[in-house]
Amino acid sequence: MTKAECQVETIKHIELVRKFIRLFTDKLTTRGVEHDRLKLESPEVEIFTEFTPKLAEATYGSEEYNNFLREMGVALEHHYANYRHHPEHFEKGINDMTLIDIVEMLCDWQAASARQLNGNLLKSIEVNAERFGYGEQLKQIFINTAKMFDEQI
Repeated sequence: MTKAECQVETIKHIELVRKFIRLFTDKLTTRGVEHDRLKLESPEVEIFTEFTPKLAEATYGSEEYNNFLREMGVALEHHYANYRHHPEHFEKGINDMTLIDIVEMLCDWQAASARQLNGNLLKSIEVNAERFGYGEQLKQIFINTAKMFDEQI
């Protein structure tokens, strides 16, 4: 292979990587536009109107918080059925998710933590490791990303 041929092949490689990154970012942008829009409609809006303030005052992962989730029943079933960024959407939870789903999920956790009285993304990551059964490696990736969020705020 000549230097010129190598450069041509490298440029092709760079363009292909750019194509896949654009695919990824386009999908994430769409997710951002569509995120949780069904919370603005029935059957979700009525139940979320009642429970959002209650959840904001409860400690994430506590018995009180989990009882509120159970009481939200129909709204959460509807929500989880329609949104892939929740592990509950899938039969095998996080194991069935894509990176796109996981990125949206972590962004959702960050935003949810911000509106809770005692919200903390790092604590949520710990609680969710047990709740959703992900391992140390994914937990560490979430922690690394949470630090990146902190640097941007």
